[in-house]
Amino acid sequence: MRDNFSITSEQNPHALRSREMLKKYPQIRELMGFNRMSALYIAGITAAQLLIAGTLVSQAAPWWAILLSAYCVGAFFNHALFTFVHEAAHDNIFKKKIWNRIWGIVCNVAQGFPSASGFKTFHLIHHSNMGEYDHDADLAFHWEAKLVGNSWWKKSLWLLFFFLIEIIRPARMKKGKTFDTWVGINIAVIVVTNILIAYLLGPVALVYLIASTLFSVGLHPVGARWIQEHYTYEEGQETYSYYGPLNKLQFNIGYHNEHHDFYKVPWNNLRKLKAMAPEYYDNLYSHSSWSGLMLDFIFNPKRDLYQRIVRERGNADRDLGLSSRTTPAPTMAK
Repeated sequence: MRDNFSITSEQNPHALRSREMLKKYPQIRELMGFNRMSALYIAGITAAQLLIAGTLVSQAAPWWAILLSAYCVGAFFNHALFTFVHEAAHDNIFKKKIWNRIWGIVCNVAQGFPSASGFKTFHLIHHSNMGEYDHDADLAFHWEAKLVGNSWWKKSLWLLFFFLIEIIRPARMKKGKTFDTWVGINIAVIVVTNILIAYLLGPVALVYLIASTLFSVGLHPVGARWIQEHYTYEEGQETYSYYGPLNKLQFNIGYHNEHHDFYKVPWNNLRKLKAMAPEYYDNLYSHSSWSGLMLDFIFNPKRDLYQRIVRERGNADRDLGLSSRTTPAPTMAK
């Protein structure tokens, strides 16, 4: 296995590509904006999850049926809610930031975990400081990578308990507050809704919802997204998209290169972005199966947590939050 990340002195590639693309296709700005329909999807998915949870309680489902339902159905729903947590983090649902904050928290109701506000803080830093060990919470700890190594069973356990890793990684970051007012509000709201769900529907309902969330970020096909996005499968390429069929159920979350280039383009326009400028994306390595990717990562001894590219210096290009009224900062060519 590797003993460290791959090191690059190059700047964030997305700033360069977005600048070039806007120069060639200024109409990309028309794809940027807000998608208020996302709020309806959030409400619908949340209602569906609560209905399933209530049905499992009313049918006195055995524990195995609850867990099987969470894995086969609930994980897909709650992973889709993570897509909308992601959309809210980039203020891509409503124009007013406060409404994006609120709807991000609403996504957490059926997930049972207060993650939206903290995710917003560290995910935006991930974009501006991609691949910087002290600032990018998407990178593994050194001790984490060495502990897991390339053992298939350790990688399996790592995926199964990935939610715990996600909770502790922000502690390493030198940017961003792990606790602020919005995080406090987020925690308070989800504690209250969890209590109400357990009281009104029963504790089993809450177990189903939480299990759905744990599976959705763990040892599950949709959980492979955490590997898909930035684990190196082509030398020198830092970001990867997934173009498989599950994008239809997961609201195009697989279009990750497109998203990093223009994160003010909401999920419903990412396919249009790729179609508008195919020469920028068709030549990049991409994935077509989350299930296949997960199995390859687990059982291929060449795969480990050091399979990432890390910047040896900070990125001078911080203006990656493109809107219809802004232009990307100049970038040095390779």
